[in-house]
Amino acid sequence: MAGDQAMTTQTEKRQRRQAAKEARQAERVRQGRKARIRRFAFRSAFVLVISGLLGGLGWWVFQPKPGTYVPSQGNAHVGSEPVGFRYASDPPTSGSHAGGSPAWGIHDRQIPKILQVHALEDGGVLVQHNCTDCDDLVRNLKDIVLRYPEKVILAPYHGMKKRIALTAWSYIDAFDEFDERRVVRFIGAYRGID
Repeated sequence: MAGDQAMTTQTEKRQRRQAAKEARQAERVRQGRKARIRRFAFRSAFVLVISGLLGGLGWWVFQPKPGTYVPSQGNAHVGSEPVGFRYASDPPTSGSHAGGSPAWGIHDRQIPKILQVHALEDGGVLVQHNCTDCDDLVRNLKDIVLRYPEKVILAPYHGMKKRIALTAWSYIDAFDEFDERRVVRFIGAYRGID
């Protein structure tokens, strides 16, 4: 009987050790599974963040720019308006120009083309209007231009086909009806791009 009891005790000890070993092994499996889930979650979050950043960057880079692209005619500095030279757009968006720039802000007189182009080369945006009896339009354009202490010019431009023209280096947008959102978007897209 004593031998049977000793055997039972040894068997129980072995069973307890086996159960403890199995419990430790099961805990290691659970911990490994938790670690794999954490790694998977971290990697997934990382991939989502990177994808979001790349998607946002792609949208920003490839979104349509406001206005119409006009191929650059270069940026040669000249002393006076070159004879026989024709700008690719009216008002101009690039090409030969004078060494001086007009002041940023509001002008009451038309700015010569060779000065307009230099302002564009320096990262400026020109907001020009072709109307004589349109005080409301000019006032609305002034209100927008006054928001920008530099790199934006408002001036009349006689003889263009539309009432309003927005120009930046190699870009133009011309239209007849005042559209604040359109003007602000154009300025925001090109102002300061030298």
